[in-house]
Amino acid sequence: MTVLGEIEERNKVIQVIMQNMGIIHKVANMFCKSREDKDDLIQEIMTQLWSSFEKYDDAYKLGTWMYRVSLNIAISFYRKKQTQEQYFMPLDEKLDIISNDENENEVETNNLELLEKFIGNLKEFDKALMLLYLEKKSHQEISEILGITTSNISTKIARIKEGLKQQFSNLKSK
Repeated sequence: MTVLGEIEERNKVIQVIMQNMGIIHKVANMFCKSREDKDDLIQEIMTQLWSSFEKYDDAYKLGTWMYRVSLNIAISFYRKKQTQEQYFMPLDEKLDIISNDENENEVETNNLELLEKFIGNLKEFDKALMLLYLEKKSHQEISEILGITTSNISTKIARIKEGLKQQFSNLKSK
């Protein structure tokens, strides 16, 4: 390949990654709490996308492939981070308690924050599944990205949703 051809190919990869930064940011936001961790994960995902772009198979949608790569990197990153955190004392994060006199927007914001927290506490695979579900991906697309059957997806989503409802119920009954 000529130098010009290599430059054109690199520009194409950069353009594809930049057009799909939303995928990368959503995955990073789902798996990381701190800004520094999000930035590190985004960088790692972009590096892996860059280095594996030549292995991309046109038989799959580009978005499906990017989700698959991003989620695999995020799960590995999350596991590595969990191992590291065993040796460090985490900062104490206190849960804001919803008071009766807050307006509806504040309650909705708190509920969204709680939902993010509850989803953040899920196992890596379940977290990835919920991210794709909340992105309104079809069961078929989720199946292609995660490599499980569509009927298994329906069952897992139902169980996760039930668990999340239970967590909200437990919080409200306190």
